[in-house]
Amino acid sequence: MTVEKSKIKLSHAVSVSLRAARVLHSVSRKFFPMLTAFSAVDALTPYVAVFFSARILSELAVGRRPDILWRWVIAGVVCTGLFAILRALIYQRKETLLDDLYGRKEILFAQKMFALDYADMDKQETHDLRAQIQQNEDWSDWGLMQTPGMFEALFKGAVGILSGAALTASLFTSPVPASAGRLTALNSPLFILALAAAMVLVSLLAGLCSAKAVSYWSSGSEDATLGNRLFGYFGFFGLKKERAAETRIYGQERLVSAYWGKNSAFGWHGCIARLARGPLGIYSGLGTGITVVITGCVYVFTCLKAWAGAFDVGSVTQYVGAATAMAGSIYALVSLLGDMKTNSAYLDTTFRFLDIPNAMYQGSLTTEKRSDRQYEVEFRDVSFKYPGSDAWALRHVSVKFKVGTRLAVVGENGSGKTTFIKLLCRLYDPQEGEILLNGIDIRKYNYRDYMDIFSVVFQDFKLISQPLGANVAGRADYDREKVRKALLDAGFGDRLETLPKGMDTQLYKDYGDEGVEISGGEAQKIAIARALYKDAPFIILDEPTASLDPIAEAEIYAKFNQISGDRTAIYISHRLSSCRFCDEILVFDSGAVVQKGSHEELLRAENGKYHELWTAQAQYYVE
Repeated sequence: MTVEKSKIKLSHAVSVSLRAARVLHSVSRKFFPMLTAFSAVDALTPYVAVFFSARILSELAVGRRPDILWRWVIAGVVCTGLFAILRALIYQRKETLLDDLYGRKEILFAQKMFALDYADMDKQETHDLRAQIQQNEDWSDWGLMQTPGMFEALFKGAVGILSGAALTASLFTSPVPASAGRLTALNSPLFILALAAAMVLVSLLAGLCSAKAVSYWSSGSEDATLGNRLFGYFGFFGLKKERAAETRIYGQERLVSAYWGKNSAFGWHGCIARLARGPLGIYSGLGTGITVVITGCVYVFTCLKAWAGAFDVGSVTQYVGAATAMAGSIYALVSLLGDMKTNSAYLDTTFRFLDIPNAMYQGSLTTEKRSDRQYEVEFRDVSFKYPGSDAWALRHVSVKFKVGTRLAVVGENGSGKTTFIKLLCRLYDPQEGEILLNGIDIRKYNYRDYMDIFSVVFQDFKLISQPLGANVAGRADYDREKVRKALLDAGFGDRLETLPKGMDTQLYKDYGDEGVEISGGEAQKIAIARALYKDAPFIILDEPTASLDPIAEAEIYAKFNQISGDRTAIYISHRLSSCRFCDEILVFDSGAVVQKGSHEELLRAENGKYHELWTAQAQYYVE
């Protein structure tokens, strides 16, 4: 992302920055109050030291009264020490909360992913947008996590300017005595205004230079994010256990090394280094150098007034220290405005993701919880195409079935089987036709209620690196006896007895050596147990055994048929070993239902698609 800062209005930059602060505050209520406290203490600390140093020097230069001097020394040590201790304590708490905020910010994105309509969650553009946000954060914290630093700079700058103004006001109002001759010109209001204006203008100029430098830094973001992506993938390539065998067989370390050599975004010849040697370095250096000019002007003016007798040497320390710090605060605030404009483009990307609307109608009717599980589902002339595609995934599908039946959905890969299930579960809505539950369009039902009547074991099902029981129940608190029964019904009983902690055994070793690795077949049984635990009226197996041979697949389906009870069991497969015990079979081809009937009926239609598929696979079913 190349940020064209000149096209961004300051009002927009302020608006999105404030929104970012509100968003972060919503996920961590303690952070910004603690950051405010730290900013105030940190901004005041140097002024406390300047004030007491000036009082001590003034007493040494003029009064030299031991009792007064000791009072100032003790007061200075106590106050400076208290501020230092307070700053250290608040700093540790602020940093702890900042680390916590990074994690909570990720939860914010995860919650958005959970809340998205499946149709949006399934889009590649959504994942690309989230990846772009992550890459912006990885290479320089652009986006939400720039906000805490900007808030701190804003508050410290404001406190610094007010404190500096309070301590330097008398610098301009203390008159040079008439006996000073030509130096009495320093009393002229025009001279004082000109000097004050020069200090402010020079501070502004320094800040603008710094902001310009930041804009160049941002222009290297595309190369930097690419560099981070390359490093994130290839930098840890050799640590991945699942790649170890192929790496050694094919010598893939040579390919990885080649990418390491090209990943020079942050190297001497990379884009960041080139910018640093060019405009970025020049503007950054100018910004820093100009602040030295401010310090020099303050020194000259203060020393001339002290030479002329307007105040003592202690006041010189106060005025120089306070004025220099105040100029630095002005410089920081102006730089901050430039940073905000640059960061606003990244925040726009963040909020484009967070503002993705939920377009799917949620419905209001409560799904009837029938004790007899008597539900009827009808697809009425349903057609569907995936977003961004011109091809129909399903076309004019009409079918009706009731709970308690065994339904097989078969066809070759890409024939529309999984799309049929996604529409049935209302992960997508069809563009044409309607799907009815007990005669009512499913879009009128409460979305969450409707989803609750389905249990699905998808082809690419995933288990979680958490305890076995929590995997089955989908939550930390669960009915242990119900989980045990689901595991036994799914055929996992023998393996359960061998697990060291039973249902509390951690699956996989992602988070510790105590985890247990399970086979593909065992994982399938756990996934089926998860579907049984939900105890939904509709239970669907969407090719979860595609990696098994047809005989093993038939055995699993036969076992599942026994335990599905009075539920509607829907079997999705491009293989036909599960079809013989089903009440009805739907045969899909090119997005349409081309045949339906029992196994025997469909086999008798020798010119039909089912007979063609069965004949092609029959060799696998002959014992």
